[in-house]
Amino acid sequence: MVVNNPVISLPHLTNEIVRGARKTKLCAYAVAVEGWRRGLTLKWYTIDSGKYDNMITFGVNPPGRLFSLSSKTKTHYFFRTRGDKVANDAVEIGSDKSLTKTILKEKGVPVPEGRKFTKEDSDQAILEYAETIKFPLVFKPTDASLGNGVVTNIKSISELKKAIDFVRHKSQYENVILERYVPGEEYRVYVIEDKVIAAYNRLPANVIADGKHTIKELIDLKNGARMKNARLYSCLIDLDDETMEYIQTAGYTLDSVPKKGEKILLKEKSNVSAGGDPIDVTDEIPQEMKQIAIDAVKAVPGLYHAGVDIIVDINSPIEKGAVVIELNPTAQIGGILFPMEGQARDIPSGIVDYYFPDTIGTETEREKIYFDLNAVLEPLQNRSAQEVTVLPALVGKIYTRRMIVKTNRKGARFQRYIKESALDLDISGHITILDSNQIEVIVASSSMEKIEEFKRLIKANNGIAKVKHIEIENWNSPVKIGFSMDESIDIDQLKNVGSLLKRAEKDKARLTKQKEQLQKRARYIKESTSWRLTESFRTFRSKKN
Repeated sequence: MVVNNPVISLPHLTNEIVRGARKTKLCAYAVAVEGWRRGLTLKWYTIDSGKYDNMITFGVNPPGRLFSLSSKTKTHYFFRTRGDKVANDAVEIGSDKSLTKTILKEKGVPVPEGRKFTKEDSDQAILEYAETIKFPLVFKPTDASLGNGVVTNIKSISELKKAIDFVRHKSQYENVILERYVPGEEYRVYVIEDKVIAAYNRLPANVIADGKHTIKELIDLKNGARMKNARLYSCLIDLDDETMEYIQTAGYTLDSVPKKGEKILLKEKSNVSAGGDPIDVTDEIPQEMKQIAIDAVKAVPGLYHAGVDIIVDINSPIEKGAVVIELNPTAQIGGILFPMEGQARDIPSGIVDYYFPDTIGTETEREKIYFDLNAVLEPLQNRSAQEVTVLPALVGKIYTRRMIVKTNRKGARFQRYIKESALDLDISGHITILDSNQIEVIVASSSMEKIEEFKRLIKANNGIAKVKHIEIENWNSPVKIGFSMDESIDIDQLKNVGSLLKRAEKDKARLTKQKEQLQKRARYIKESTSWRLTESFRTFRSKKN
């Protein structure tokens, strides 16, 4: 069943590690944590820090998209996945679909036939141009993203008139493109210089029938799988007008049970944000398509790495059927880090390799450590700082252990002693109270001798607590850098009543947000088909108990 498919990810960039990094922050975090794990110094910034005055950025609030990585000899600044080697002129070209087409065409890169219209051009001029190229057509803004304002597969003048009204007048996009619609598969290919790092097929929202479930049930199951995916959890398939129209066009209703193996399309657009499926095809696409993507990036001066969107007409040879429809200098990479099928591809490593080639081959167990992005960003979010530096990563051999401390005390004083002892030894980890007599202490260090010394200090503890026994075993989950205690408020660390109230208000806001998220998820579950189908079982269990 779809709902049981495991989440696909890189072993060192799992759902657990990126939990605090969502949407475009996921892209930034993936690159930042890769460089940080190699021993580079990592800093995060606000837009008013002055570091990005000469770099094109957009959508930078709240913080979490602007960062720098530094070695002993150089520093590079990044906006999401784009580093400072990419020229601003290249970014401007990539943001203008019409200019992109012009430059690519001049360099011999295949693009769809079409042209740009500005606000000075009349609707009639667009209709007249449409008569000179063949239907079907695509009508879209020159500067939109995520598929916004794009109308595809326009098959007649009457449909084009509706598209013009929607894009130009209702959505109020002034500069637009009318071009040939290429029916076929859509791909996102990520290129760094002359090498394709990753490629994925972006399939429009769909479900595959199993011969047992209704279409509504299949959508519920697929959304359940997407909710477990760090990239797709917020990109669920909506039962909007477009979805209902596609289902009806296929001759079905939400209650229909299609035959096993049949694919039911639910959207026109292939964007992941609209419910599309990212399917890894890095090893499957032909070299000719890879070369087209490489040539597209090379065609734009100052563009050294980017995402290239390609549509391929499967009924034509690759040299005639593939066209580039867009360049993305600030491409989202979450789809290939967490694909629905295939394998995750390590674009972050490729980007760090390009900017810091001297770190290639750094020996470290990167899957064992990470940092809490939201905790790091807190000073930027509350405006108490314009830049923050992340604690250095453990590099090289990393030891992670789980200690079970059996003791008669587990209060704040003993926890603070454990935390201070850990920090003095450069040990990261956290404390969890298991029960009235046991504390769990998770630790990570580049030195096993330090872990043994830490264990000795806990045992001694200056008479704060009576430690009966300490069990120690291997720990196989990643550990956050720094050290945290299992308590919500530490009174001794608060300066005054005002800071206590401020902390309490922040905790309340956090818990309120968590409550709203849980209520939203509960509503979704209760409205799902699987919840309805298991009602009798739950009733039976309730009566039995």
